[in-house]
Amino acid sequence: MVKLTMIARVTDGLPLVEGLDDGRDVPDADFYKQQVKQLFKNLSQRHNGDSRMSVETGPYVFHYIIEGHVCYLTMCDRSYPKKLAFQYLEDLRNEFERLNGSQVETAARPYAFIKFDTFIQKTKKLYQDTRTQRNISKLNDELYEVHQIMTRNVQEVLGVGEKLDHVSQMSSRLTSESRIYADKAKDLNRQALIRKWAPVAVVLGVVFLLLWVRKKLW
Repeated sequence: MVKLTMIARVTDGLPLVEGLDDGRDVPDADFYKQQVKQLFKNLSQRHNGDSRMSVETGPYVFHYIIEGHVCYLTMCDRSYPKKLAFQYLEDLRNEFERLNGSQVETAARPYAFIKFDTFIQKTKKLYQDTRTQRNISKLNDELYEVHQIMTRNVQEVLGVGEKLDHVSQMSSRLTSESRIYADKAKDLNRQALIRKWAPVAVVLGVVFLLLWVRKKLW
């Protein structure tokens, strides 16, 4: 069965829509929603990731498709047919693009298109029972195949993001340390100049003082 549905902007991971009644029958639903948000964050950092993928997590599987700047994701039971999951996402994509496609880039707040949940709930009901004639027909439809869509483990996928975060943190740290080093180098150069020219300045000061005193006495 379809358990969770979320739509987000890929460029920055901003959530655009979430099924309002999703996760009620899912133990630790908040845990899986956090995984989804982390996945969106990772996708925003990867410029050439797969546009369609299945990601296994515990007893469930995240299925997602990316079209343009939008990621459409659903979480289903592992036993739920992969083909139906992706056709469900395609239905959401087609309608979301028709209604909101031109507004995605200008969305400034999370869940800006929450009204789209009405369509999500209506469509989800159509896909819940895999034994309906409608869904059996979709499973037998050879026009839409999913054999080439890769399946990976959530730890493997999120681990890529963790490595990218680590690299980003190291880069920031190196930049900060470079600035500190540059400031210290300037201080050391200044101190070296002071040590080099201070005796000369003292001698010149004494000479000028003696000349001034001599002038005054004469």
